[in-house]
Amino acid sequence: MAEAVDYKVIGTSPVRPDGVDKVTGRAQYGADMNLPNMIYGKVLRSPHAHARIKSVDLSKALAMPGVYAAVSGADFPQAQHGEIGGEGGGDVADLAKNIMARDKVLYHGHAVAAVAARSVQLAEAALEAIDVSYEPLPPVLDLDAAMAVDATLLDENCFTKNLPEKPDKPSNIAAVMQLARGDVEAGFADADVIVEGEYRIPMAHQGYIEPHACTASVNEGGQATVWCCTQGHFEFRAMASKVLNMNIADLKFIASEIGGGFGGKTVLYLEPLAILLSQKSHRPVKMTMTREEVFRATGPTSGTHCKVKVGAKKDGTLTAATAWLAYEAGAFAGAPMGPGAMSIFAPYRLDNFHIEALDVLVNKPKVAAYRAPGAPQSMHAMECALDDLARELGMDPIDLRMKNAAEEGTQAPYGPKFPAIGFKACLEAAKQHPHYTRPIPEGAGRGVAAGFWFNVGMQSSAEVHINENGTVTVVEGNPDIGGSRASMCLMAAETLGVTYEQVRTLIGDTESTGFSNVTGGSRTTFATGMAVVQACEDIIAQCKARAAATWGVDEDQVEWEDGQAVPAPGVNADVKPLSLADIAANAARTGGPLLGRASLNAQGAGASFAVNIADVKVDRDTGKVDVLSYTAIQDAGKAIHPAYVEGQMQGGAAQGIGWALNEEYIFNTDGVMENAGFLDYRIPVASDLPMIDTQIIEVPNPSHPYGVRGVGETPIVAPLAVIANAVRAATGLRINDLPFSPPRVLEALDNA
Repeated sequence: MAEAVDYKVIGTSPVRPDGVDKVTGRAQYGADMNLPNMIYGKVLRSPHAHARIKSVDLSKALAMPGVYAAVSGADFPQAQHGEIGGEGGGDVADLAKNIMARDKVLYHGHAVAAVAARSVQLAEAALEAIDVSYEPLPPVLDLDAAMAVDATLLDENCFTKNLPEKPDKPSNIAAVMQLARGDVEAGFADADVIVEGEYRIPMAHQGYIEPHACTASVNEGGQATVWCCTQGHFEFRAMASKVLNMNIADLKFIASEIGGGFGGKTVLYLEPLAILLSQKSHRPVKMTMTREEVFRATGPTSGTHCKVKVGAKKDGTLTAATAWLAYEAGAFAGAPMGPGAMSIFAPYRLDNFHIEALDVLVNKPKVAAYRAPGAPQSMHAMECALDDLARELGMDPIDLRMKNAAEEGTQAPYGPKFPAIGFKACLEAAKQHPHYTRPIPEGAGRGVAAGFWFNVGMQSSAEVHINENGTVTVVEGNPDIGGSRASMCLMAAETLGVTYEQVRTLIGDTESTGFSNVTGGSRTTFATGMAVVQACEDIIAQCKARAAATWGVDEDQVEWEDGQAVPAPGVNADVKPLSLADIAANAARTGGPLLGRASLNAQGAGASFAVNIADVKVDRDTGKVDVLSYTAIQDAGKAIHPAYVEGQMQGGAAQGIGWALNEEYIFNTDGVMENAGFLDYRIPVASDLPMIDTQIIEVPNPSHPYGVRGVGETPIVAPLAVIANAVRAATGLRINDLPFSPPRVLEALDNA
């Protein structure tokens, strides 16, 4: 286990290595690629939320001067079933049909055809020339209605998975899952107080600023090069190869800079279209979504309907809990019901529980990951129930959580026992924080809630190259969406014993570095960082061997200290230490260039916990909720770059506050999203938010050489319930459905 030691560079917050290019406009994002003879692709999207496609006629578009290619579902290979790896998961056939509709369109905005033309304007005109014949069908837009026995089916071949026996009839319930332990009935019988709640949360978008974009160029030999803004170019390459039935060796994916993702850029949308259009036109093809397309045709997070029941003794000991969690999958199966079910009770010791989760098809865009996918919705229900329980018991809400807090050795609801974790440390910090100890402002309400995310490891690779002057180049395959380049530089510098300024980190393309899974799941600093550390240790071993050869001593008589090889204590060699620069300068004489490498499937990702506090004030005349103050406390294991960790905590809080107060997908009765733009889908701006205070707790993860836990997901989990509990305290009313928009809050106040 990493000890509390004074590191030389880890724990500092140097200037980000990509900062200068980004603030000066030199950084190359997805839409910035320009190639000779490049043409522009656009997508024709369905005007219906649910309809059969009777025919697609591309001939008029192809006859237009300056239109070089057009494709529809008929131009794709037969969609083959198979599992997709990585964070998003799902079925290959569903992915293919989401990229381009075949026999049916399943949401308003579903891609039906695509064209490539000399200009964007000409491509848009060509879309209007495409003739599509539809047979409209009733859309299924409501979770409860979708689960009804007589509901219109999105997929006549969808039979609910994970039931004891295969059902006789198809259903819009794609899958169910259950987690259980102990005797729930006995647990509730032992309870002195039982609370129940039912909560609904709408679909919400990740709100990344950069729309999806890519450029594809296919050469005469059939090899494709694709530039794209993605969280995982290796997995994009794998998905594209399956969708297009291409040899993965014929695909090269290059990750551009990425203007935000939060899980939303782990899904393939445009890239296969650009590849096909480039194949047909024999020209590079660039495709860029409009903001409206991003909202209508890419994945938000699931809307949910959750029911929770919790029992406790008079002293606050939890005795039993049940949860029923229904998640909207959108048009294709794959809602994050699993992580939601795994997270809902995870912060607490609970001997008796039962969780049922459902993955439900509706005629809306297929959902995608959004920062701790599934956990904010389910934990909102539990944390609101605990707030109500604390009121019933007359207990401080932090004390109630502390009494039941999971700790080292507690068995998580999803199976394993926790190693060292920091939940109790977060609770203790919250109880003592000035925000919690100061009086609540007059007329305001204070809310508290916990957050959790289990984090993941998965596969990563890294190489470390030592340049002739002893400077260091790290090459790895994870796009940097949260400061990972700086984290890799810091860990490499610490391990090698050099300064941060001597290290550079590059993101290699799929032909230039080893495979790495997606940048997501809060895995990159943990898993890819572990690979970087191991690659640096490989370098150190080589340097010690070369120093030994230079000095004429055995390798075990050489040690590495502060970036240089030194004789081990007791070695009577009259030699001077050799720095990394010394060894690199002499590398040609001692064996050639210094190159370290590592690849791994990282195990032991440490669970991350948080406690958030908020004070809000509710205008009883308008229903407007103002957040007066907000504090986020979270266990980072070890904060490699504390400023980045604080930024993750503040960013997650801002997104969660927005989701709680304003953000929602609004559909009309035909399934058309009515607020598909940032003017009407209102994410928080600076004037909507207070200064978000942060406190980093460091309980090292024993599975990482520097104690790292992932920190990117947990920050968004608690804010929904924090705001809900603060509004409850301010108004005296439990408003169960989000968001707390002025009309909803005002209606609740008027009806009280």
